[in-house]
Amino acid sequence: MARTDNDTWDLASSVGATATMVAAARAMATNAEDPVIDDPFAAPLVRAVGMDFFTKLVDEDFTTDGLDEEAATGLHRFANGMAARTRFFDDFFLSAARSGIRQAVILAAGLDSRAYRLPWPAGTVVFEIDQPQVVEFKAKTLAGLGATPTTDLRPVSIDLRFDWPTALTEAGFDATKPTAWIAEGLLGYLPPDAQDRLLDQITALSAPGSRLGVEGVPATETNDEESIRAKMKDFTDRWRAHGLDIDLNELIFLGDRADVTTYLEGHAWQTTGISSNDLLIQTGLPPVEDEAHAASVLYISAQR
Repeated sequence: MARTDNDTWDLASSVGATATMVAAARAMATNAEDPVIDDPFAAPLVRAVGMDFFTKLVDEDFTTDGLDEEAATGLHRFANGMAARTRFFDDFFLSAARSGIRQAVILAAGLDSRAYRLPWPAGTVVFEIDQPQVVEFKAKTLAGLGATPTTDLRPVSIDLRFDWPTALTEAGFDATKPTAWIAEGLLGYLPPDAQDRLLDQITALSAPGSRLGVEGVPATETNDEESIRAKMKDFTDRWRAHGLDIDLNELIFLGDRADVTTYLEGHAWQTTGISSNDLLIQTGLPPVEDEAHAASVLYISAQR
């Protein structure tokens, strides 16, 4: 279903299903022979959502037997990419904690389990922002598993298109204290103006010493958009035949958008970045040589 201005979703539909897809990839990466991440909550959360395709992927005995070579290769690449991305944002939070930051915000948290699995220092408060259905489902599922947060977790049930800064403040957020923010796998689902607005809102709430970890999505030239849309259609058609019905063309916003690094540096942030391929190599995983657009995604750490 195509996006609309006020659309909502659960974890088995629309943008929510992509959060389940990413959690499935984290479960696959956790089950790998030599894992670079450990997310023990990914698989049970995916099973609880109940999408058959993803439930099969998180089985410890899952193999790519029965898939054609292109599909099998693509699945491994996706799992590797999500493993490297997860490590990046895990390490970002751990580094911020070592620097003394004791307030963290996870934007569009989805099935993120960092509040349950990272070793947060005493006194840390973690805020998770997402749609009410998503927040409620995850909290209820993890409670049913007997899981408890490793920090003071404060969910904030609100869509990022609404007045989330006020909701965050009402949950106890203190804008006078340094904050570690992450926007993981988020910007591609925002129109360009919404991306700018989100970065402005984060900046307005960030005291000196705050940090931001974000995945920068490249702008799309008009003459490239058609080929990218065609690739996403091929992806959709290929995986629909295997039982996955997610149409990325309906969910992702392409077109011209601000370069995140340039935008942040113009708003009093200092930035460093690493490409997705360099991140794979740094994490000990094989780079992707034949997907130029994916390789141009930049993982950015910024500090005020």
